[in-house]
Amino acid sequence: MTHGAVPKGGKPAAGVGPKRVRSGEDFDIIIGFLGFWAVVLLVATVWMEFTAQPALGWALGLLGVLLALYGMIRLRRRLPARTAKRRS
Repeated sequence: MTHGAVPKGGKPAAGVGPKRVRSGEDFDIIIGFLGFWAVVLLVATVWMEFTAQPALGWALGLLGVLLALYGMIRLRRRLPARTAKRRS
């Protein structure tokens, strides 16, 4: 069987092709995205408070993003660092 060929069953043979290892690098992207929006929502919430406008919605949005960020960081700690290089 040639490298990368898939047998009739539809599943690749054992040991053929690169093995996908879960790593924290993918989570780092999501953590950065959530961190950016946490800062944006923090600034919006503080601005609404200083200008005496209703800020409850902004504060609840910030809480949701911070909880998601906390959960992603906890998940990230459980995963190993990426050891393989990405294909160009």
